[in-house]
Amino acid sequence: MNSAHPTSQIYQTLAERLIGILRASISLILMSVNTLVLCIPIYLIALLRAISSDRLKPTWTEHAMSIAEHWISFNNLVLDSFQRLDIQVVGLEELDQHAWYLVIANHQSWTDIMILQRVFNRRIPMLKFFIKQQLIYVPVIGIAWWVLDFPIMKRYSAAILKKKPHLRGKDLETTRRSCERFKLTPVSVLNFLEGTRFSEQKKSSTHSPFQYLLKPKSGGAAMVLDALSERLDQIIDVTLVYEEKTPSFMEFLMGHKARIVVNVDTISVSEVKASTMDSEENVNNRKTHAFLNERWLRKDRIIGELLEHQS
Repeated sequence: MNSAHPTSQIYQTLAERLIGILRASISLILMSVNTLVLCIPIYLIALLRAISSDRLKPTWTEHAMSIAEHWISFNNLVLDSFQRLDIQVVGLEELDQHAWYLVIANHQSWTDIMILQRVFNRRIPMLKFFIKQQLIYVPVIGIAWWVLDFPIMKRYSAAILKKKPHLRGKDLETTRRSCERFKLTPVSVLNFLEGTRFSEQKKSSTHSPFQYLLKPKSGGAAMVLDALSERLDQIIDVTLVYEEKTPSFMEFLMGHKARIVVNVDTISVSEVKASTMDSEENVNNRKTHAFLNERWLRKDRIIGELLEHQS
C-alpha cells in the first residue's frame, strides 16, 4: 500500500499535465483561427484606409478597433471555456471608453497583455503598445497593427549611429509621428515602463532599488504625454501581482489556478507634464522622472503587501 501511493501521485501529475497540454493546444488553435478570420475584414479596412482621404482614415481605424475588441472578447471566451481564472480587480470605477489614457504597468510575463486586455476590454479604448518597426512585416498580424495605429518604434543600433551620425534622433522622430495619430481617435497607450519582463537576474544586473520591480524608464511615457498633451484625460497605473509563480504564456494556457490581482489607480494628468526629449535616454523633465519613481515605490509596496498577505 505504501509503495502504491507515490506511483498514484506520479500518474495523477502526468494526467494533469496531459490535460493541461490538451487545454493549451485547443486554446491556441481556437485563438489562431479567431486571428485568421478577423484579419480578413482588417485587411479590407487597410485597403480602404490606404485609398481614403485623411478625413476618413480615423473612421476606418475606429472600425478596425471594433473588430479587434471582438477578437479580444472571443479570446476571453476561449479562456473561460478551458480554465477557471481567479482574477481580483480593484479600482475600475469611472473609466470611459471614449477617453484618452496612458496606461503604465509592471511587466512579469507575456501573460500580462492577455490579463490587461481582459480587464480593460470595452471599458477604455483598445490597448495599444509600442512595437518595433520590423514587426510591421510579421505575417498576418503586422498589417493589423498598422491599421490599428499601434505606435511604431524605430531604433538604430550604436554601431549604425557611429557610421551614420546624421541618423541620430531620426528614430525618435519616427516614433513621434506615429504618436501624432493618437489625437485622431480615443486611445489607450500601454507602456511597460521597465522595458522588459522582471526577473531576479535582471534586477541584480540593473541594480534596481526595488524589491519586486526593475527601474522605470521615462522615455516612452514622456513621448506619449508630449503627443497627447491636449487630449490626455488620465493616467492609469496598473499593478499586476501573481500570487504564486509567475506563469509563462504556455503555463497560463495550460491552466492557472492561483489568484491574479490587478490593482488599478487613475491619476490626474496635472500631476505630471510632458517633456521635450533630446535623446532616447535623456528626458528633459525631472518632474516626469520623479513622478514615475514615486509611482514605482508605491507599486513595489503594494506588491509586497499583497504577497505578504497571501503567504
